Amino acid sequence: MSAQLFVVATPIGHLDDMTYRAINVLESVSLIAAEDTRQSAPLLKHYNISTPLTAVHDHNETQKIDDIIKKLQNGENVALISDAGTPLISDPGFRLVRAAQQADIRVTPIPGACAAIAALSSVGLPSDRFLFVGFLPAKSSQRQAQLAQLKNHSETLILYEAPHRIVSCLTDIQEIFGAERRIGFAREITKTFETIVQKPVGELLEWVKADHNQQKGEMVLVIAGNPNEVDLEQQKVDQLLMRLLEDLSIKSASQLAADLTGNKRKTLYQRALELQEKV
Repeated sequence: MSAQLFVVATPIGHLDDMTYRAINVLESVSLIAAEDTRQSAPLLKHYNISTPLTAVHDHNETQKIDDIIKKLQNGENVALISDAGTPLISDPGFRLVRAAQQADIRVTPIPGACAAIAALSSVGLPSDRFLFVGFLPAKSSQRQAQLAQLKNHSETLILYEAPHRIVSCLTDIQEIFGAERRIGFAREITKTFETIVQKPVGELLEWVKADHNQQKGEMVLVIAGNPNEVDLEQQKVDQLLMRLLEDLSIKSASQLAADLTGNKRKTLYQRALELQEKV
């Protein structure tokens, strides 16, 4: 079998969350590309893994790609890891994975810990539909602008936040989403001072303000979706139907809309009837 690039998830805190398969892969590859070799070295030492390390991060990824791709093309397996959790999820690695795929090199995921999914699974908010946002902008005005775009989404939102910005971030969420929107707060997941709570945004903000310990560590925010979301897709379909009805019959408008959107003609025909009645 030709060489592979393994994308390996590592623990986000508790070292026992390392999988057997991940250990075997890291032991067997020729090289481990790590976000920060200083962060990864203790993990490898803990499992007696002596595979050589090379740093691949946001500032050098482009320069390192060619060397790693050459190793893979020469038949050497390479593993990609981040400081913690699953690579590429708000971590470096995308450019390397894309380059490997473009070079027809097999990319194999080795699943494991992910802070976003761990938080979603434990805060008690709907998990059937969710949107991973990652880190919001550091500047409040830009953060509020992005939150305003997310406000009406019905799916659960997952955010990462830095400890020194948690109070200002929650303040902005309260400003844009309202004090009653439910929010899960997952801090230091799998670590000694793990904290997982769910409260209305206003209550959570005051709770975090009152306890400085809650302003430390790695944090994930899980925000309940807006139950009163305006269906943006339906809005677009309605706008299309209304425009078509200006020039076409209901039958022709619904057929053309079905061709353009992929929706069922029968459903669009019924919707066109409803829209025409409102005019």
